Amino acid sequence: MTQHTTAERVDRDRSRRQPALSSDEVRREAARLFEALPPHAIEAEMSLLGAMLIDHRVIGDVVTVLKGADDFYKPSHGAIYTALVELYDSTAGVDIVTLNQRLVDRGIIESIGGVGYLVRLAESVPSASFAVEYARAVRDKAVVRDLIQAAGEILVETHGSGLDVRSLLQSAEAKIFRIAQHSDQASSETLKDLLHETMRQLERNEGRHITGLATGYHELDEMTSGVQDGELIILAARPSMGKTALALNLAENIAAAGHPVGVFSLEMGKQQLVQRLLCARSGIDSQRLRRNMLRSEDYRALMAACGELSASPVYIDDTPGLNLLQLRSKARRMRERFGIKFVVIDYLQLMSAGGRVESRQVEVSEISRGVKAMARELEVPVVCLSQLNRAAEQREGHRPRMSDLRESGSIEQDADVIMMLHREEYYHAADPDWAANNEDKVGVAELIIAKQRNGPTGVVQLQWDSASTRFRNLSHALPPGNMARAARGDQPRSAFVSVERSGPVADFRDGGGPDQRRAAADVDIGDLPV
Repeated sequence: MTQHTTAERVDRDRSRRQPALSSDEVRREAARLFEALPPHAIEAEMSLLGAMLIDHRVIGDVVTVLKGADDFYKPSHGAIYTALVELYDSTAGVDIVTLNQRLVDRGIIESIGGVGYLVRLAESVPSASFAVEYARAVRDKAVVRDLIQAAGEILVETHGSGLDVRSLLQSAEAKIFRIAQHSDQASSETLKDLLHETMRQLERNEGRHITGLATGYHELDEMTSGVQDGELIILAARPSMGKTALALNLAENIAAAGHPVGVFSLEMGKQQLVQRLLCARSGIDSQRLRRNMLRSEDYRALMAACGELSASPVYIDDTPGLNLLQLRSKARRMRERFGIKFVVIDYLQLMSAGGRVESRQVEVSEISRGVKAMARELEVPVVCLSQLNRAAEQREGHRPRMSDLRESGSIEQDADVIMMLHREEYYHAADPDWAANNEDKVGVAELIIAKQRNGPTGVVQLQWDSASTRFRNLSHALPPGNMARAARGDQPRSAFVSVERSGPVADFRDGGGPDQRRAAADVDIGDLPV
């Protein structure tokens, strides 16, 4: 026994020392394989068709495994499969007689081998019990053939298409992803199993009002029970309302609770996003940071913010012009590599579907359906930002409606939650008397929950600090009079202090406590990853 184990180890060591194939050897082997017959399983195909023919009840299970007639290596088998499925869907019944007649009507019975071949199929399998296993064998070979086809297309593109390296990589990735996507089959579960899982989930959440991820905004969490796995959440607003700021605040709050977050920014670059996060966390006026007019206390606050944010599991991708396939591929990799629990996309109208479409509205509809499918596939909540059209600008009060969603298409149907951000103060910025006469509305933003598939609709009020681009719980904001004075510049913006946080995620805009200031002093900004 010991000698056998030693021999096996020697063989393994020898195989490890064997040099990899050279480029020339790879080319010769590839050429030989491309000339060879593609992988196939004729016996499995025949057994599958025979099982479907002798017991039509298995057809319902088979069609959930196969992608279609193209999964068969022999075209004649694909034609027989199509006819069997059509008979199954009709009321004609499935047997040799009806199948033969269907193929006769199409003029292909002789090319298939006549009725004798159908009889041979029925006699080739003793039982239909293993029909699903036969179908899986057929499907597996089809996937391998698809991979070979994709490899050939990649080979041709790399040698003569003239595409740049990045485009070649994206094209190759898209081909493989498409095959993998079609290979993933969602399985059905019994109601009994689902009921048990639901009860276990209820037990885990016993005593908790928040069943999803807490956003850090109390009224919003109360209304939605947190953002839920698999949900598509549309955050819509007119430009300059602060939708990107709110999305980043949500990402920061969720990451601060230890949940990894993926951010896909099609509008802003990574450095711009990092600057926004620093301002929101430190309380520094974003204009002072942008103009490099920082004071000594600003640097201390920034150091502290850097120390906190560097520990936050936030992963940013700022690839411009992402198409749907690229987004899903990147998000899937983030999920596998970093375990992301929450996704932000900024914003929907900057994406493309990745193929030819008849109109922009149809394209946006495809994107919204694809993003919803991605949320379900990854089992994470996805917040997707969206622009509103100009209809609200002409409306009295300027309050947005769901019908204002730009190029809406199926967005309203696909979204589980639609939130629209509205700040009345924005429309009165040029009126010096408005703030004095509307102190209760200064620095206040309304988050309108216009749709919630599994909960109530309503309005959540938040406090908005435009200087640091941060939203806070309104219950912790300054009194209305103080907010109005701050908006007019009568008192420093640093007076807006977030008190709903404590510990490692405390806000530093008032300098923090002694321990926090010492921690900030120990941070060397040059050592922090940005």
